[in-house]
Amino acid sequence: MLTIALPKGRLARHAAKLFAACGVQTADILEDSRRLVFTDPATDIRFLLVKPGDVPVYVHRGTADMGVAGKDTLLEAGLPLYEMLDLRCGRCRMCVASCGSESGRPAGQALRVATKYPRIAGMYYGDREEDIEIIKLHGSIELAPVVGLSDVIVDIVESGSTIRENGLQITAEVMDISARLVVNRVSLKAKRGQITPLIEKLREAVRTQEC
Repeated sequence: MLTIALPKGRLARHAAKLFAACGVQTADILEDSRRLVFTDPATDIRFLLVKPGDVPVYVHRGTADMGVAGKDTLLEAGLPLYEMLDLRCGRCRMCVASCGSESGRPAGQALRVATKYPRIAGMYYGDREEDIEIIKLHGSIELAPVVGLSDVIVDIVESGSTIRENGLQITAEVMDISARLVVNRVSLKAKRGQITPLIEKLREAVRTQEC
């Protein structure tokens, strides 16, 4: 059986529609229920619904052979997975935003960066060889520079309305983000006969469907 980890929420529904276009029974996933495991006996495929941040772990550990996760989640996890396909859904941007005062910080003081994504922020500023202090937060990121906790934030931006409503400005774009299909390295070899055709079907579904 092929096991696929999906992130709970909107992304799971997007992914379910793509898999349905490949001939996999996913109607149960689209229903409002508390079930976490869904099986399609006809295709010998099982889906696990997990927290978005846990998808890379399930795939890396081999509990799931494949998974769907945002590019931000994959980079933050930093696990050795095969990224096979951009599913072109869940699109957003990782951006730097501030109140516009970061340039006025005292000379020699590290740039204070509030973020839910310390690894991505570290990579971004590391490439620029800038001295930073990362402040890990779990919510209300936009508040940090407003109250002086940080100079900037690094966070996901969709429409940008939350940024604007809190008096912040986007000062840089770190990367574009979308959902990606990832595969466990061992599974790709052991279950190639089942995985490779499914990936090709998904590739075609992505081309023809608006997700």
